[in-house]
Amino acid sequence: MKKILCVLVSLLLISSVAVFANGKKDGGLIKVGIINNPPSESGYRAANVADFEKVFTKANGYEVSTFYSLKNDEQLNAATQFITNKVDYILLSAAATDGWDAVLASAKEAGIKVLLFDRTISAKDTLYEAAVVSDMAQEGKTAVAWLKAQKLPVYNVIHIQGAMGSAAQLGRTGALDAEFAAGTMKKVVQQTATWDEAEAKKIVESVINSKQPFNVIYAENDGMAKGAVAALDAAGITHGVGKAVIVMGFDCNKWALKELLAKNWNYDGQCSPFQATVISGMIKTLQTGGKLESKKVISKEKGFDAATITQADIDTYGLGQ
Repeated sequence: MKKILCVLVSLLLISSVAVFANGKKDGGLIKVGIINNPPSESGYRAANVADFEKVFTKANGYEVSTFYSLKNDEQLNAATQFITNKVDYILLSAAATDGWDAVLASAKEAGIKVLLFDRTISAKDTLYEAAVVSDMAQEGKTAVAWLKAQKLPVYNVIHIQGAMGSAAQLGRTGALDAEFAAGTMKKVVQQTATWDEAEAKKIVESVINSKQPFNVIYAENDGMAKGAVAALDAAGITHGVGKAVIVMGFDCNKWALKELLAKNWNYDGQCSPFQATVISGMIKTLQTGGKLESKKVISKEKGFDAATITQADIDTYGLGQ
């Protein structure tokens, strides 16, 4: 009897190791469908995509299918196809917060686990296992608090928004909208450039041509801030520390933080793109029958001020080259 028990225990231990190392009891790969925004969207997204490509590999026990789109309906169709293909997990960074309930309910019914990354959605949290995300609303609050602390005599703001309906846009817009509503800041223009540098440049050019006064550009990512600055430079309008226009961006690309260090920009809000390792750890826990410690994991983030940023900050927190 003792020998039989020892054999059974040994078999269980071997089975557990196989599950952890290879993902499945049969030694097969864990099938993962990743739905994300395209890397061309921004420097942030390129870093985010690279992070997932580094972690979710065959060598690490995964069979991966990836779909990229900035359009929510296309992402929904991709999720439906992943369900049809019977993946084990869907990893989702949604283009928009709404519209996901039905598809995620189908995934749940099919026994497919969903993990969110980067962005939240408005669906019931029972439809996904966990979310590893940035607190976009807090990013907006931190940025607007910094702006208010500058104590400008007037705030005439050009607000360049990201893709409408995305968690990043909603979060980074919210705090500024509250100031507009309170009358503490004036909305010169509020318009989406859908994360695009060239579109942001056109928005600022239009305001310059209209002769409306402005002294703040609040762009919801670094690329759009860069486009806005190009329009200022073309018109001979100064910007940065102690200059005519305050420039604010988000994402903390290295090249953008260098603009802060050179005093050409004033503020950049951090948004961490590194969620893949945390999510992979969650999958390993679920594969071995464990329970996740938290439904939501918030990335720690902060804002950078041109008056205090250092080269060490750029080396530590900057994205890209």
